[in-house]
Amino acid sequence: METSERVTVRWWRWRRNALKRRIDVVEAWVVLAGWALALLAGVCAGLMAAGAVERAVEHQQAESRQVSAVAVEDAPGPSPARAASDHRVWAKVRWTAPDGSTHTEQARVPPRTPAGSTIPLWVNRSGDITIPPVSGGEAWLHTTVGGGLAGVLAGGVVLGAAWLTRLSLDRRRMAQWAAEWERIDTRRGWKTG
Repeated sequence: METSERVTVRWWRWRRNALKRRIDVVEAWVVLAGWALALLAGVCAGLMAAGAVERAVEHQQAESRQVSAVAVEDAPGPSPARAASDHRVWAKVRWTAPDGSTHTEQARVPPRTPAGSTIPLWVNRSGDITIPPVSGGEAWLHTTVGGGLAGVLAGGVVLGAAWLTRLSLDRRRMAQWAAEWERIDTRRGWKTG
């Protein structure tokens, strides 16, 4: 019995009721449209953002090439603050770019790398040093998180707009009730409050 009372109360704006006003029906449609549009906007924004991230990852992977660089000079040891760690240090290296040109520049290498050692290096199409492209797992994570956040944000914006609309309708409803109480009180000649 308790469940049927909740259903009756929950869906009262959709049923015939002498106490139901036009503004109650408008509010019910605003809530329904708000949730439907939030779901639709969230899915669309999530898919578009995931697609954009996926295209960016594919572009990065297509633009990056791994080449073998040769250390031109001995790399220094780690700084005293990082002596116990395996952080990389800067050293001059030389490599041949995919277009055949030779480049010499500073790059991050393991500490104490001797001159003449071969170091893997990531470069772009013009031969400039770049970061390694993201792995398949990282690409999936970026795509999923980017799409999810965009979807939640878009849905939240739509639900926020629906909430503000409901707030406006509530204020209007309260003003109508106040006006009706005022009319009823003055018609009988007394004031209740």
